[in-house]
Amino acid sequence: MSDQNNGSVIGGKSFTAVAINCASKAGEWIQTKLGNHASLDIKYSSHDLVTEVDKGSERLIRNLIMTHFPHHSFLGEEGVKPGPEASTKALEDVREAEYLWIVDPIDGTTNFVHGFPFFCVSIALAHNGEVIVGVVYDPMKDELFVAEKGKGAYVHGKRMQVSKEETLRGSLVATGLPADHQYALPLNLRGIGAIAPQVRNLRIAGSAALHMAYVAAGRLSGFWEIGLNSWDLAAGALLIQESGGVVGDTLGNPYHLGVRNVVASNGIIQQELIAALAHAEANQ
Repeated sequence: MSDQNNGSVIGGKSFTAVAINCASKAGEWIQTKLGNHASLDIKYSSHDLVTEVDKGSERLIRNLIMTHFPHHSFLGEEGVKPGPEASTKALEDVREAEYLWIVDPIDGTTNFVHGFPFFCVSIALAHNGEVIVGVVYDPMKDELFVAEKGKGAYVHGKRMQVSKEETLRGSLVATGLPADHQYALPLNLRGIGAIAPQVRNLRIAGSAALHMAYVAAGRLSGFWEIGLNSWDLAAGALLIQESGGVVGDTLGNPYHLGVRNVVASNGIIQQELIAALAHAEANQ
């Protein structure tokens, strides 16, 4: 694991170094709990699970961050009631904070529960509403994706670059199956029906943050999903932007912390992907 710890600094402490330390410690702890979680609760739907490991990971991360930066604000998935309305309100309550840490302690909890090795810890830091640090850590592969605003994005200490595919037809694209079965899931399924025949292939692996990291690393050319939250997207959005890609909403607007319907890509296929979703009426 390589530390890009030359990031923004306050009081002699690097934001990026703290984010990396938190993600790695949480990831190592999560690994020890694989196949050994004691509780399993359904939050918003059968697709939306939480275990004591999610809660413990968030507590660990929050405690570490607050030790270094006690005056910063914190938004973690497990501290928010289930459902899109609660998620939107939770973000609005802290959005004006000067420094806001945005954390998903396990993105891909369903995968974790089933022992499917595609989940991660996602940590972002926003300064006055703009993401300046993004870290996604995959403990099963020991892959650390790190980005700093204006300083590039890295995996295994090597600079990442988005893919060069020029068309949907030649692209490997990912999406998800949203937890909101009333609105987001039917809309996303409509998008899947429209996009699948137009791309080289489609992947649904169950972690938005890792999908975003894979776009940044050039392993995927694009990703879209309806009904996501700030903690799913914030770190991955910076990874993609700092790797030369583009992140926005399904209507073509630029990314901001409130985006819930996301389209992210290498930039080259962005408009084609947005247009295909619009044509299928699968964009809002």
